[in-house]
Amino acid sequence: MGAHPEYLGKNDIQFGKKESLFDTAKVLGSMYDAIEYRGFSQNTVDGLAEYSGVPVWNGLTDEWHPTQMLADFLTIKEHFGKIEGLTLAYLGDGRNNVANSLLVTGAILGVNVHIVAPKALQPSTDIQAIAESKAQISGADLMITDDVDQGVNGADILYTDVWASMGEEESFAERIRLLSPYQINQALVKNSEFKYHCIT
Repeated sequence: MGAHPEYLGKNDIQFGKKESLFDTAKVLGSMYDAIEYRGFSQNTVDGLAEYSGVPVWNGLTDEWHPTQMLADFLTIKEHFGKIEGLTLAYLGDGRNNVANSLLVTGAILGVNVHIVAPKALQPSTDIQAIAESKAQISGADLMITDDVDQGVNGADILYTDVWASMGEEESFAERIRLLSPYQINQALVKNSEFKYHCIT
């Protein structure tokens, strides 16, 4: 008998409404060999991991996006032939799940990560502390700055994300105002000390 995936969306189960996290985790753990959760709350994926009795992958939460990091750093390694010692500059909202995950994953892998974001959208001190503790082990250099020129100087990889994450669409005009100076465009690439072409 072969393994097969099954997708359960918000209209398929009563997760968090009529069914508790504990009960849902126990039932899913009895039916499946593993679970990937993609949703909002980090507490939910943590609860699934605690109660289900099977491996649980975080497919995306408000705080983290680790499975995205697997694909991104694999792409970087395929392109450059290595990961350690490269410099990745992320421009945009520096306190979202992608930026958090890039900063910490890069620090674990020995990738120098520059988070280039407006001061109002920089990673929390908690996230920075996690990344710094990992960088002390790997030797990665981390930078958090609102200065675009400084942030992209010497970068091997330029990376960005959407201007409004899930649930932030109502403040789109303010986000455009904040993030417009942090977009990756031809002018940025042409006028910066960026060393390589973008990976597409």
